Amino acid sequence: MQHFQRIVVKVGTSTLTYETGKTNIRRMMKLCAVLADLHNAGHDVALVTSGAIGVGVGKLGLAQKPHDIPGRQAAACVGQCELMFMYDKFFGEYGQKIGQMLVTKADFENAERCENLSNTFEKLFEYGAIPIINENDSVATEEIVYGDNDSLSAVVASLVGADLLVILTDIDGLFDDNPNENPDARLIPVVDEITDELLALAGGAGSSRGTGGMVTKLFAARIATKQGIPVIVMNGSEPQDLYRVIDGHKIGTYFEARDTYAD
Repeated sequence: MQHFQRIVVKVGTSTLTYETGKTNIRRMMKLCAVLADLHNAGHDVALVTSGAIGVGVGKLGLAQKPHDIPGRQAAACVGQCELMFMYDKFFGEYGQKIGQMLVTKADFENAERCENLSNTFEKLFEYGAIPIINENDSVATEEIVYGDNDSLSAVVASLVGADLLVILTDIDGLFDDNPNENPDARLIPVVDEITDELLALAGGAGSSRGTGGMVTKLFAARIATKQGIPVIVMNGSEPQDLYRVIDGHKIGTYFEARDTYAD
């Protein structure tokens, strides 16, 4: 996999925070260190991050994530500031420049705005900066309602012409049954086609801190692989495992790039 020049990494709220809702600083530091090192090795790296709402909940001292959309949007406003402050601090310690990109679904659906986004990404890569992308939760609700930025990461990977999309989550990959309920559930190491049966197998909500689940990751993988981009869904608890991915080791579930899917 050493030939994968441009890599998009997506990290979810459950990976970035503890059960308490507070930021998992140690894991965040490790993730930034690994991505900075991959950048130093010559890879173009983009990070799609969730976590603004979760971090905002912790920052505001709320007992739980607000149930209403305006409350979550307000938490995201507070959390996004804190999230980018920490990314800037941690990446800065390794001499890396970062750029914040807050986007909405409409940005990708409008041809002119989509072209502007593409041009901005290319310039950030040219300037040696690491784009950090999140949904603009203060004005959009797609992530809040539908899923933890998984599909966004696939769309970004397609837009920038990524060679690989890695989705970091709180589970080792796709299993043939729910591993939280069935201790004999087995990891599926390779998926060559995302079928309706596979989507049904992955049904179910994510953690209380995130909004996605495995099914949203399969939808994301379907978007990316259809554009010729392979996808790996893996546990984000040890960010150093990204080195093993780049070195060609089998980690998590690998979704092979595919030209077409039946509608």
